[in-house]
Amino acid sequence: MTAEACLTLALPTWVTSQAPSGLVCSSPAERMDVAVALARAAAANGGGPFGAAVFESSTGRLVAPGANLVLPARLSLAHAEIVALACAEQRLGTPDLGAPPAGGLELVTSAEPCSQCFGALLWAGVEGLVCGARTADIEAAGFDEGPKPADWPGELARRGVRVTRDVRRQEAAAVIRDYAAAGGAIYGPSGAE
Repeated sequence: MTAEACLTLALPTWVTSQAPSGLVCSSPAERMDVAVALARAAAANGGGPFGAAVFESSTGRLVAPGANLVLPARLSLAHAEIVALACAEQRLGTPDLGAPPAGGLELVTSAEPCSQCFGALLWAGVEGLVCGARTADIEAAGFDEGPKPADWPGELARRGVRVTRDVRRQEAAAVIRDYAAAGGAIYGPSGAE
């Protein structure tokens, strides 16, 4: 590896067609529709079957979309949740999405977080997490979600993060099932058990 190596990650143009700037979604179900559409588009464009977005909790205004870019970016960190959180942080100019002027933000994700995304959302400072597909749906397709607390929703709640599960679960899980059935790459840590 050379000293010039660096990280570059850009959102593909198709992301903004699925989640345009200025979008407002008043309900959790409408916000999940955006995450599921991003998941479907990610899978169709060479990424994994996962989508996420950061919204203002009170207004439903989209702050930043995210899609799984692990395969096209060749970057294990490029999960949809991480991409959405990073884009929100850059857009708002802060690494703490819980501090003013940000604050009051929620991460809406087409699937429950893996161990990596669980930690990232804690450090990002969002006040809410809205999930579609369950970990069981993801693991049934062959993905390894890694170790996280058995009562991860309770752990997040104890740290001030409101968790809402199963929003549009069937639609979100269908994207993952369809991806696996079509022979989509099931990636993750080598040798993980």
